[in-house]
Amino acid sequence: MVEDRTFLISTRVFSSSRLSESKWPSYMFPQSEEEEDSSDSTNLINGKRPLDDDDDDVHDHLRQSKSLRLIGLSSFNDGDSLINDIGRDNSITCLIRCSRSSYGSIASLNRCFRSLVKSGEIYRLRRQNQIVEHWVYFSCQLLEWVAFNPVERRWMNLPTMPSGVTFMCADKESLAVGTDLLVLGKDDYSSHVIYRYSLLNNSWSSGMRMNSPRCLFGSASLGEVAIFAGGCDSLGKISDSAEMYNSELQTWTSLPKMNKPRKMCSGVFMDGKFYVIGGIGGNDSKVLTCGEEFDLETKKWTEIPEMSPPRSREMPAAAEAPPLVAVVKNQLYAADHADMEVRKYDKESKKWFTLGRLPERADSVNGWGLAFRACGERLIVIGGPKSSGGGYIELNSWIPKSDRSPPLWTLLDRKHSSNFVYNCAVMGC
Repeated sequence: MVEDRTFLISTRVFSSSRLSESKWPSYMFPQSEEEEDSSDSTNLINGKRPLDDDDDDVHDHLRQSKSLRLIGLSSFNDGDSLINDIGRDNSITCLIRCSRSSYGSIASLNRCFRSLVKSGEIYRLRRQNQIVEHWVYFSCQLLEWVAFNPVERRWMNLPTMPSGVTFMCADKESLAVGTDLLVLGKDDYSSHVIYRYSLLNNSWSSGMRMNSPRCLFGSASLGEVAIFAGGCDSLGKISDSAEMYNSELQTWTSLPKMNKPRKMCSGVFMDGKFYVIGGIGGNDSKVLTCGEEFDLETKKWTEIPEMSPPRSREMPAAAEAPPLVAVVKNQLYAADHADMEVRKYDKESKKWFTLGRLPERADSVNGWGLAFRACGERLIVIGGPKSSGGGYIELNSWIPKSDRSPPLWTLLDRKHSSNFVYNCAVMGC
């Protein structure tokens, strides 16, 4: 029986995950020249010091021989042409089509390649050419984050977040935008703080602030911008305000107010517009079944009745997680954690209908601890069985069709971990 095999976890799956974690970071984030120079006086390699600055050409040549075998590039030089034989423009056309996991090797070729990658220019060019690769970032341990590449099925450990005890233990929310991963919470019991992880330098920083700091908001990103709507201020007042973050400029811009204040809501981008869905609002803190659409061109909000997925079980409004929603190919999907079902929103009739089942081992606590995300053309579900004692989580994937076909989930990987997902975000760049 399938149930009897639930606990027969494949050691081959787990071992492949450990192998990926140990090998990935070594070439994903190469040292910059400044970092290499600062480590020359202290680091030894096989009993010898790394090459000095005077030997940069030799150093580049040595790095070239390994990197070229990895990514298949031919000749290059230190000028503007990148790959010398085909010129700069053709070089970039080739490079933007490489996998993100190859950029560490590419950056190690010479200064010009390194600048193209670490400045973020290559990601801007990818976005302009509509070349996007999606990775999943999530946290099952306080202050610890991992990334997963669903195409290559490989893992990467992020540096530990440098925060205080209050932030570590407080509720947090997260969103990936551009090459940034933002984690928002409270540093003490009233002060909002944002920690920013940068893909470009593989490090965390803090100090960023919204125009109107908040928590329990709805949010979503589109390219280099993200919108944060609703939530609660530091005094606990439910907000109707919204603002936009630009990850390239690292700026916050206030947007027009929503029609209704709401908290514990969800956000998505669909058909080029931002939607805030469900949540709790009003003086009596009732569940909101409506959504609101924000048009980025007209800067206007429009209320949409019954856009929030229906609740299958009655419970206190604040006890249930915000709506578990995701958009794939401009179609809106929802996870019903109580009935373990996947639903789809019909934009013409403005009604929800059931497609099929969630993965059987994706348990949650009233929706908390379960991740349901869009990852490119896939829907991703991350969670684990309660009965496992917190021993592992599973990542399951499904590529929806245009019809009403039921989900056919594919197990991407398992990982030894707590089975409660605190935060999850998908970075597409």
